[in-house]
Amino acid sequence: MRTRKLLFLALAPLAGLLLFSSAQDSSKSDPAPKIKAYTNATIYPVSSGKIAKGTLLIKGDTIISVGPSEKVDIPADAEQIDCIGKTIIPGLICTHSHIGQVSGGDSSSPIQPEVRVMDSIDVRDTSIDKARAGGITTVNLMSGSGHLLSGQTIYLKLRRGNTVEDLTIQLTDGSLAGGVKMANGTNSIRESGPFPGTRGKSAALVRQKFLDAQAYQIKRAEADPEKPFERDLALETLADILDGKRTVHHHTHRHDDILTVLRLKEEFGFKVVLHHVSEAWKVADEIAAADVACSIIFLDSPGGKLEARDFEWKNGAELEKRGVLTAFHTDDPINDSRWFLRNAAIGVRAGMSREKALEGLTLAGAKMLDLDKSTGSLAPGKQADFVMLSGD
Repeated sequence: MRTRKLLFLALAPLAGLLLFSSAQDSSKSDPAPKIKAYTNATIYPVSSGKIAKGTLLIKGDTIISVGPSEKVDIPADAEQIDCIGKTIIPGLICTHSHIGQVSGGDSSSPIQPEVRVMDSIDVRDTSIDKARAGGITTVNLMSGSGHLLSGQTIYLKLRRGNTVEDLTIQLTDGSLAGGVKMANGTNSIRESGPFPGTRGKSAALVRQKFLDAQAYQIKRAEADPEKPFERDLALETLADILDGKRTVHHHTHRHDDILTVLRLKEEFGFKVVLHHVSEAWKVADEIAAADVACSIIFLDSPGGKLEARDFEWKNGAELEKRGVLTAFHTDDPINDSRWFLRNAAIGVRAGMSREKALEGLTLAGAKMLDLDKSTGSLAPGKQADFVMLSGD
C-alpha cells in the first residue's frame, strides 16, 4: 500500500499543475511591475522548512517575501490570490535534457568542444511546451552521448520566445550560462577510427586533449598582446573547463567508468557533474570522497542498455546517506518531461528523504548549474519562478 500511496502523491498534482516562471513571455515588459500575493498555500521553499499556511509575495519577476501568512505584510495595492488547498514549490530544474531537437558533434571526431548546441535549438518545438507542462522552468540542454565530448551545453529558462537568445541565461560577465557534454562507456566506442575502440583508448584521447588545452593556456598567456592571437575554438573551450568557467556534465553508467571520470577530474582539476550513474551505489564512497555531484535518472522500463543492467532504485538513497549533492533529470525523450515530478516520489519510495527528493527536483539542480543564487528555492530576491500543485 505504501508504494501506491507514494506514486499517487506524485501523479495526482499533475492534473492541477500551474507554472509561474519569471518573464514567461520575453517579448513583453511591464514598466510598472505588479505586486501579487499568493496566500493561504502550503509552501515548500526548499531552502527552509515547510510553511503550512503561507504567503508568497512577488513583484514582477522577483520574490519580495515568503513566510507564514500572518507574518507577511501585503501592500494595500497588491493583487491577492487565495491558494487554500494548493501547494507551492520552486520551479523544477532538469539538469539533463534533449528537448528542442538539439544536435551536437558529427562523425568527424570523437571530441568536438567547439560545437555549440544552441546553434541547433528549435524553440518552437512541442517538446519545450511539454517540459513547461511538467513544471520544468530551467533546463540544461545537451547534445547526445555518442562522443567523448559532443559540444557545449546551454542552460535555458523556458520562457516563451521567438529565438533561443530569448531563453538563454546571461551571466554577470556577459557570457551565456552553459557547460560541456562528455561521455564514456559503450556509446562513444566504435569498431574503427577516428572514434576509440576501447575504454582505455577513450580515456587516453580525453587526457591528450586536456594536455593540449594546458599547452594552449600557456601559449595564450605568453602571446604578444600587440599581435593577433590565432584562436582555436576547441582548445579555447577546453581551457574554459580548466579555468573553471564551464562545468563538465559527464554521461557515465558503470562503476569503473565512474571511477575513470573521477581520475580525470583529479588529474586536471575540472568541475564535473556525473550523469545517470547507474552503478553509483557500488562506488558511492568514492564519489563522496571526490566531492562530486550526481544527476540521476529513474527509467520507466527495464532493459535497453547493458551498462545499466546493475541499476538500483536505491541510488539516490545511497548517495544521500553519504552527503552527495543529488539531482534528478529526464534525459528527455528517454523520460517524458511531463512526468518529471514522479522522480521525487520514486526516490522516496527507494529510501530518500522527502526533503532531499524535493531538493533533487529544484535546488540541487540549480547548484549543479551554478544558478542557485537566482533560482532553485523560494526566497526574497530570487526569481519568481514557482509551480502550484493541487496536492502535496
